Amino acid sequence: MSKKNRFSIMPISSLFFSITFLAIGYGMVLTFIGVYLKKNGINDISIGLINACFFLGAILSSIFSQSIISKVGHIRSYTNFAALMVITFLVQYLFFNEFLWGILRFIAGFCYFSILIVIESWLNEKSTTDIRGKVLAIYEIIFYLSTALGQLFLTIDNLSSSIFILGSILVLVSIPSIALTKIKEPKLLPFERYSLPKIYDIVPLATTTSFIGGIFIGSFFTMAPVYVLEKYQSVHVVSYFMITVILGGLLAEWPIGIVSDKYGRRKIIAIVSFITAITSSLFLFIGQDTKLLYICAFLLGLTIFSLYPLSLARANDVLNEDSDILEISRTLLFTYGLGSFVAPIIVGFLFKYYDNSIFILYAVIGIFLTFYSLSKKRVADDELSTFVNVPLASGADIAHLDPRVEENNN
Repeated sequence: MSKKNRFSIMPISSLFFSITFLAIGYGMVLTFIGVYLKKNGINDISIGLINACFFLGAILSSIFSQSIISKVGHIRSYTNFAALMVITFLVQYLFFNEFLWGILRFIAGFCYFSILIVIESWLNEKSTTDIRGKVLAIYEIIFYLSTALGQLFLTIDNLSSSIFILGSILVLVSIPSIALTKIKEPKLLPFERYSLPKIYDIVPLATTTSFIGGIFIGSFFTMAPVYVLEKYQSVHVVSYFMITVILGGLLAEWPIGIVSDKYGRRKIIAIVSFITAITSSLFLFIGQDTKLLYICAFLLGLTIFSLYPLSLARANDVLNEDSDILEISRTLLFTYGLGSFVAPIIVGFLFKYYDNSIFILYAVIGIFLTFYSLSKKRVADDELSTFVNVPLASGADIAHLDPRVEENNN
């Protein structure tokens, strides 16, 4: 990194500091919810519904939070959303009620993804065209590593529901660097959302891939821990399983990007989906062997985290100059959120009939996306855009950070 770019990034280091602690707390609590509910005898359908409320909050955040942030400002928005998140954690610690927890998870999802919009719009405001790709890469790495680190806290003995206290502390630690920042607050411009049918007509493969990517990620963070706990009866195994998948996702992003730039998104989406289906099938035969579990987990991580970035790249490949890439990117993120929302509900219902149903679902969806992808038109090599990595959790303003948006506007 050049000296010029290094000094360009330094002023936004406070944002990276905040998102580090926020993501640790987010990753830890999101995984722990399903584990805690399962250990307390809550049925799988209820667990799925409670977890789905988190992503319902995320969806509504992408619609309504921008208006709130524009009216009160970024600093006040961040501190208030963070405070509300802490309140939800503490109330969950004090009271155990399924209906109440659903409401609290909804509020937490709305607040968390609203905070991401605050962070991302700030990063975009302070990122020049020259360093936008680097800023997005740093943002992604922080997200993966911080979320993985959050899983390690689950291995601490005798923490149990105190995880909510620890999560509250981590979120609170993220506030001072934002509250005291001297970074100028950017203006959030209103945007008009495309309808999903219209987006599907324009970029059908991208829309389908983003939705399925949401199903994989939403069910992974919320219901995969429930499956692992049920099968291995160990929170430690849950923790290491989650870490292994997340690190696999981090390591795969750049190689998959390079390969997809060379051979095209359609083919790589098909290959990634097929590998997901095969890997998911292997989970049905590993028995109680934790080594095989971690190997399969790593292979799963290599594929499921790359589908959403691949969908964005595919959309950029096929869009014409008259298309609004920014709005389409936001709508694909919305579709991804819908997938994350329905996933816990579907898996929770399927768990009622078969313990391994989550991986059967993964295999079936993976095979479907493989053939669906191959059925779509190939994009010529000279029309391919450049693959860009995005974090595994993003707010509605992540599209502004995508360097391809800048290129399209030029």
